Amino acid sequence: MKKLLFILLIIPIGITNACGVKDKNSKDEITETKVTVPEKATITLTKEEFKKKIMNYEINKEWKFEGDLPCIVDFYADWCGPCRIASPILEEIAQEYKGKINVYKVDIQKDQEIAAVFGVQGIPAFLYCPKEGGPRMASGIGQSNEETKQMFVNAIEEILLKK
Repeated sequence: MKKLLFILLIIPIGITNACGVKDKNSKDEITETKVTVPEKATITLTKEEFKKKIMNYEINKEWKFEGDLPCIVDFYADWCGPCRIASPILEEIAQEYKGKINVYKVDIQKDQEIAAVFGVQGIPAFLYCPKEGGPRMASGIGQSNEETKQMFVNAIEEILLKK
């Protein structure tokens, strides 16, 4: 009986300490850790932002680019596997070409009207908008991350920056 009582008294103390409850004699110091989260370089656009930064399709029936820099518009959905693969690659591209191009995103679930205006039927789809001339639409991604990134780089150099 004494053994059982001893065990019943010891076990709760062990469990309490294992669960992180400190006794009054504990002198652990709390240190503050700051985590820096980099600012996203890609920008998700609403319908109104799209009309200001890309094209006001309600006023202009012909292509008229409204942006300051050439851009890529990524038409995506959160449930789309290839879109999730392309997303970090586009983030990397946006960082590397910062100040030369903008990378925008349009969620086709939230802004179906924009996708319809540009004839998006499959995703991911990418609208390449140069400062001069008309836009070009492309869809799909490469078979590897490297191939997908190279696809974006080629389009940027040939369509957006015309090198």
